[in-house]
Amino acid sequence: MEQYEPERLSPAQLAAMQRSFRNGRASLTRRSLLRAGTGGAFAIGGLGGLSACGIPAASKSQGEVSSEDHSAKEKQIVFSNWTEYMDVDDDENRPTLDAFTKRTGIKVKYTEDINDNVEFFGKIKPQLAAGQDTGRDLICVTDWLAARLIRFGWVQKLDPANLPHAYANLSSQFRNPDWDPGRAYSYPWTGISTVIAYNKKATDGEEITSVSQLLDNPKLKGRVGFLSEMRDSVGMTLIDMGKDPGKFTDDDFDAAIARLQKAVDNKQIRRFTGNDYTSDLDKGDLAACLAWAGDIVQLKADNPDIAFHIPDAGYITSTDNLLVPNKARHKRNAERLIDYYYEPEPAARLAAYINYVCPVDGVRPELAKLDKDAANNTLILPDKEMAAKSRGFRSLTPKEEMAYEEKFAKLTGS
Repeated sequence: MEQYEPERLSPAQLAAMQRSFRNGRASLTRRSLLRAGTGGAFAIGGLGGLSACGIPAASKSQGEVSSEDHSAKEKQIVFSNWTEYMDVDDDENRPTLDAFTKRTGIKVKYTEDINDNVEFFGKIKPQLAAGQDTGRDLICVTDWLAARLIRFGWVQKLDPANLPHAYANLSSQFRNPDWDPGRAYSYPWTGISTVIAYNKKATDGEEITSVSQLLDNPKLKGRVGFLSEMRDSVGMTLIDMGKDPGKFTDDDFDAAIARLQKAVDNKQIRRFTGNDYTSDLDKGDLAACLAWAGDIVQLKADNPDIAFHIPDAGYITSTDNLLVPNKARHKRNAERLIDYYYEPEPAARLAAYINYVCPVDGVRPELAKLDKDAANNTLILPDKEMAAKSRGFRSLTPKEEMAYEEKFAKLTGS
């Protein structure tokens, strides 16, 4: 188990985090907050080293620290999640959570207090490092942060006996991430897919089906967008080059950067963006770009000229994940809630509202009752062919994180 030590950010990592706050996955879309993806950004300003607060670093013996489970006597859960990441009705009620409480008698204190992975980590790390209760039974964080929390031993191993639906219904594409094989500590709340999007009017009807077209097609020169998140842009480029983003080497990474640099130098790439690409794509100022699937679901609903393609070589998918922190008072209750959202009906209601990739197999018939278009949308429910093309960006060491972000920052001019 990795021992936690405070990490200081390089200028490139600071720039990467600022991109996420400003216009990356942390910025506001019309419907939701996408996720900040700056994997090494753990110390900035008030989120600095634990030693400054007089809190000791975590030791190996502090891993997986449980406490007496009060679930039987205290019918409650404290659940921290992202903004706009739960179904809400016209009366501002949360139907699926309300149905869970009605069925089980367990009340859920639901708090939308996660605006960014880095910021949220700063809230909970003093207690976790000191082996104390965070006051939360369930949290939802992006895969890179989930990986760190697991390696530090700051979250509890889940009990499969309390997760029969989750174990049975988890989609195969999400079962074995390199940072939590077999999902011993986590279950995905949603998937976030990176795809190719284009405006058919701006491309004169030409289909854009590969990263190679984005980088090399002269008809698109100056009207191509890549993402300001390193894992998405470099990951998609690696895939296009025939490399596995789950197993690449330093040389592979450098080759992908060089390929992107050539497109920057040739002015093929107009700019690197967060989800502010949506307005430019909608207007046709960007003819084609890398995009996040959740945005494209929304854009296509409003503009019939918006199209997307899943490259034959594959695409990057990340996840937001449910975990139970150390010392949580209501672990079994939290596990029951995780399992509930792997039942087809509540999973369908959640997917119909948030429009992200649903990680639950068998949800299609229930989703079709609510929204036939959503049930047939592969950006929400990937078919087998699309799921087989999904690739994850491998976990990075702190040293790799710093080196890669510096190279990406130089590429993007951040």
